[in-house]
Amino acid sequence: MEDTRNLIDEYKGLPNEQVFAKLAESRIPLEIAIENVEHDFNIGSIVRTANSFNAAKVHIVGKKKYNRRGAMCTDKYLEILHHQTIEDFLKTQENRELVAIENNLERAKPLNEKSFTKNTTLIFGSENNGITPELLEKAQDVRFIESFGSTRSVNVGVAAGIAMYEYARQIVL
Repeated sequence: MEDTRNLIDEYKGLPNEQVFAKLAESRIPLEIAIENVEHDFNIGSIVRTANSFNAAKVHIVGKKKYNRRGAMCTDKYLEILHHQTIEDFLKTQENRELVAIENNLERAKPLNEKSFTKNTTLIFGSENNGITPELLEKAQDVRFIESFGSTRSVNVGVAAGIAMYEYARQIVL
């Protein structure tokens, strides 16, 4: 029987638990935090991208339910933690640099000028209101993704992919 899961050949035919365990052997230290993202498909897209980069963890802060279809079952191969409050999330972030990706702040600097540290957590927020002021206050750094067209920002799922790639380019590649 053909394995139709969206897996690279090395993992085809293995049970989900074995895929998770094999990926755990080479996870990168990057963690992702998603705070109150409103569209379930965007959460699923971020989870799928985090899996593609083999991130250590994904934290969902606030909203708990999301469209797992957008994750293409990759949530089975990645540690996903749910936090009801920002305080609960922050308890898991000792000795990590919190980098918010946010385009509407005076303190935000271009992503392409960022020198990442190994133990980074990238934070992404709501499509409409961004990251809450409470969580932004805790971020040590705030970055925006430069836009060259008429729109001031990219979709949050796309922004997550760009930021994860920049981290991986500097730390992993």
